[in-house]
Amino acid sequence: MKQTFKWSNLYIFIVFILMYLPIAYLIFYSFNEGGDMTSFTGFTWEHYQTLFEDTRLMTFILNTFIIALLSALIATAIATFGAIAIYYFRHESTRSSILNLNNILMVTPDVMMGASFLILFSAIIPVPLGFWSVLLSHIAFSIPICVLMILPRLFEMSPSMVTAALDLGANHRQILSRVILPSITSGIQAAFFMAFTYSLDDFAVTFFVTGNGFSTLSIEVYSRARTGISLEINALSTMMFLVALILVVGYYYLQVGEQRRKAAAIKNEKAVM
Repeated sequence: MKQTFKWSNLYIFIVFILMYLPIAYLIFYSFNEGGDMTSFTGFTWEHYQTLFEDTRLMTFILNTFIIALLSALIATAIATFGAIAIYYFRHESTRSSILNLNNILMVTPDVMMGASFLILFSAIIPVPLGFWSVLLSHIAFSIPICVLMILPRLFEMSPSMVTAALDLGANHRQILSRVILPSITSGIQAAFFMAFTYSLDDFAVTFFVTGNGFSTLSIEVYSRARTGISLEINALSTMMFLVALILVVGYYYLQVGEQRRKAAAIKNEKAVM
């Protein structure tokens, strides 16, 4: 059969080209022997060597990953129990109201959230601006995202599993650890990866709540870019792009493994029947 041309495929191709071409341009010039992005004069690893020798920048990278890891872990844990609580609300109106409040936080501009956190930590709750203010802010804006990643998995869970566990004499702790959490594992993993990625990328909120003596990678890159982008920033951006790519690939294989386990379980159940 003759394949027909689809404009949708061309549209998708053009969109991906427009998105990834600047990234490819940035990565290409991170290996430029020259000191700018006007002409490629030769291949070199010098900018990557300079990057790893920059102890100040390495400190900010470490700060960024510590904040991202801790905030993702804590936000995912809080969001897991929050999603379970929302799932078990008896009144549909109450559940909808809470979900609407959760969604409002997701669409609130980052600048407004950053300013509100600054007011919170400086006027209402006296928290020194620095590590703790950044960590608490990242946890706060990650929780709504994690709730939306976990809640659909709860609605996919069969209520008969919980009923059967109760009939067999399981207590609430056993139901949570042996029935509910294993059923929503894929959602919890997705929430963690999403929160981790959001924390790594955040600039606006962190800009408001960071203090003297503590900074993250996004703030440092912004400070350096104001004086002119060096190829060291290109090298750093390339490394961050590779980290993000590894996270996406890792999450993809986790999802594929989860789908295969579910398919195998369904196949075994049909074989037993």
